[in-house]
Amino acid sequence: MTGTTEAAEPAGAPDAPVAEDGSRTRRLRFTWVHAAALLIALFVAAPLFWMAVTSLKPPEEIGANPPTLLPKNSTWSNYRDAFGTNNFGTYLFNSFLVSVVATLLVLGLSSFAGYALARLPLRGKEPIMVALLMISLFPTVALAAPLFLLMRDIGWLNSYQGLILVYTALNVPFAVWILRNFFLGIPKEMEEVAWVDGASPLRTVVSVILPQAAPGLFTAAIFTFTACWTEFLIALTLNTADRFRTMPVGLALFGSQFTVPYGTIFAAATVSVLPIALLVLIFRRAVVSGLTSGAVKG
Repeated sequence: MTGTTEAAEPAGAPDAPVAEDGSRTRRLRFTWVHAAALLIALFVAAPLFWMAVTSLKPPEEIGANPPTLLPKNSTWSNYRDAFGTNNFGTYLFNSFLVSVVATLLVLGLSSFAGYALARLPLRGKEPIMVALLMISLFPTVALAAPLFLLMRDIGWLNSYQGLILVYTALNVPFAVWILRNFFLGIPKEMEEVAWVDGASPLRTVVSVILPQAAPGLFTAAIFTFTACWTEFLIALTLNTADRFRTMPVGLALFGSQFTVPYGTIFAAATVSVLPIALLVLIFRRAVVSGLTSGAVKG
């Protein structure tokens, strides 16, 4: 009886070291994860930082050896040259106009197409989705020559509408994939309640489904806008007139045969990155929500 009493231990004693080890492991894992995220962020941000810093350097500092981390004599002349001498403001306007209009068209078309593929009893849904995926992965370089001939025949070379039409067609398949997967995650009961209240199918989609799919719409919009904003080959092929050139094409044509204005190029590149960076920073939570919601649906 006495031996049994001596062998007995408090019930919580053996669990305390285990709980402490588990807490220490979680803290260590938390530290390592954040350290890895910080290293990745620095690795990604370093070129952007160098680009922005170099855009403020005078020509003699840009070619200095060893290079200077920060400009000793900051100057805004590179930005003045980009927007004054090199007509970069026109290129930015062209890119903004084409990208915004194409994004709105893509959202309008892909919203209804994605809803139909997610909800309506259509035949051949799987082949359609496979075809859309194949189209979205098709190399753009293979389309440049046929698109040039098509736009030449209909008289849409050196125009906004030609580039908008092509960008819309190229980005709709991927947007349909994103939105279709997101629509699958919206409960059907919400639509049924709207139908009971007398809403038409179109009113149900516009007033009930699309507001619930806002993260997916933001995700598709940002991906589409980024693709249009940074696209180079099609813009170079279809619009050769200077007043219709977009930002990537105009930036690539800076300089001449004998000189390369690195400071001006860095200044223009810094300005061109700002819209994408602002979009991602402002709508980052919506983008993450849209991507994760679409990733787990069939």
